[in-house]
Amino acid sequence: MMRSLLNSRWIPCCLWVVLVCSGGSELLAQATFEKTADEISIETSTLQASIRRKGYVTGVAAQSFVDRKTGFRDAGFGLDIVDWIMEPGSDEAYRDQLDKELIYEFGNSYHGKTPKRSIEGPQICTQAKRLDPQVIQGRDFLAVTQQFQYRTAAPGKKTGSLWKQTLVFPEGKRYFLSCDRIESVNSSEAMFLRLDMPGHIKHRQGDTFSKIYLSYLGELEPNEFLKDFAPDQKFSYVRGRDQVPRRFIRAYRMRDPQTGKDGPWLAGMTLDPGIVSEAWCHQRGYVCCIQEFGGRPVRAGESFQAAFLVGFFDSIEEMHAVYDEHVGHTGLKVNPDGWKLTP
Repeated sequence: MMRSLLNSRWIPCCLWVVLVCSGGSELLAQATFEKTADEISIETSTLQASIRRKGYVTGVAAQSFVDRKTGFRDAGFGLDIVDWIMEPGSDEAYRDQLDKELIYEFGNSYHGKTPKRSIEGPQICTQAKRLDPQVIQGRDFLAVTQQFQYRTAAPGKKTGSLWKQTLVFPEGKRYFLSCDRIESVNSSEAMFLRLDMPGHIKHRQGDTFSKIYLSYLGELEPNEFLKDFAPDQKFSYVRGRDQVPRRFIRAYRMRDPQTGKDGPWLAGMTLDPGIVSEAWCHQRGYVCCIQEFGGRPVRAGESFQAAFLVGFFDSIEEMHAVYDEHVGHTGLKVNPDGWKLTP
């Protein structure tokens, strides 16, 4: 019966999930994707998401990530959005030689007081303009891979390091997994990649969220984010200054701005807590959730990476349970036969 059903209808860009039960077969769910000139749209039985091919790229596109259980969607500019390759130190001595996009000014409310500088650029999300994401279909998942070769560099540095991103959407789960990887052509004593994790939060006086949860600090109220403050003023994490937490989770409890009704938590989890070098959650017209990973010596020809889990949860306890199932990984491999997290 199932064979005749599948042979009788051809559905493009479709992934079927099948449960074989005693006494017969039952078609449970499907995951589909649609590819246009602008984006790739993904739909599973539990989620909707889009990956931009042009414009503001990398990660999952702004407000396209939808929890089909509750109808809530992300409230920011996108999830797992990627910027520059960076290192500690100031660029003031050679700022006049830099591409304007690479200049990193500090001592302000946007970047705080800590001197940092770009090794390679541009900021991928705003300046790459176009990517060529590829879809991989598996039996019970859809995956998207994309990459970009950096094309600007600081004086004395080469261009050409490669950023790779893998996104996996398991059928039936309210989350996706991701991995960001840098294959570097440069050396640095403390190279790191900057990205938004899970993503920023647009709001008006805290109307889109009722709580923020940082696993290394606890729960925060919306009234903490009514006025702008610098990244290093409060709610920041710095490896070496602060104890590495058991779990590295940043999440916000969603709220309907029209009704005030609470929704699910939207969480971003870094599956190896020790890979995070710095992270902050500050107000700059919106809640800015930036994270940097790496921050250790890298030699030309070497690579570094981090793995994440991003999705919707009904409680902090559920977040912890899912985190503990996946903890300890930095990589993510995928092919049509399956996917797996790797050390």
